[in-house]
Amino acid sequence: MSAVVDHIIELFETKGQEPYGEDVTQAEHALQCAALADREGAGEALVIAALLHDIGHLIEEPDDGFGVHRHDVGGAAFLARHFPEAVVAPVRMHVAAKRYRVAIDPGYAARLSAASTHTLAHQGGPMSPEEVRAFEAEPHLQAALRVREWDDCGKVEGLVVAPVEAYRDRMERLLSA
Repeated sequence: MSAVVDHIIELFETKGQEPYGEDVTQAEHALQCAALADREGAGEALVIAALLHDIGHLIEEPDDGFGVHRHDVGGAAFLARHFPEAVVAPVRMHVAAKRYRVAIDPGYAARLSAASTHTLAHQGGPMSPEEVRAFEAEPHLQAALRVREWDDCGKVEGLVVAPVEAYRDRMERLLSA
């Protein structure tokens, strides 16, 4: 057993039970995202990226009722000390993926939750054309866009999914990857 995985599970069971502006807790949201990734047959690293994409909300104090504004950066920095880039990059890029989608798809912003729309302003709003080109050149672009899609969909109040403990073995395997 890994102390890192124990710590992550403890965060889910404690700070993860707190609201962050959505109709679900942070843990419920993360677990729904991982369940969606599993259901789509995503690889192990991408499932864990979906599970941990908002870990920055759990390791830092919230800026307001919507969590930590730069949770993508803080979360990726934490994960980079323990997990491979296949987990870290989609976590680091999931906020940028939202900004990208808003920039390239005129209808996307209207599909965001109220909380996600609110945080978009703190996250820089839609990408500029230069930012779009740079983002499209990222090697983990597709993984980040998939995590973003699950992030948008994993907000269903009352949905029953597997607990965080169900992901322990996969997290443990990825620590040694």
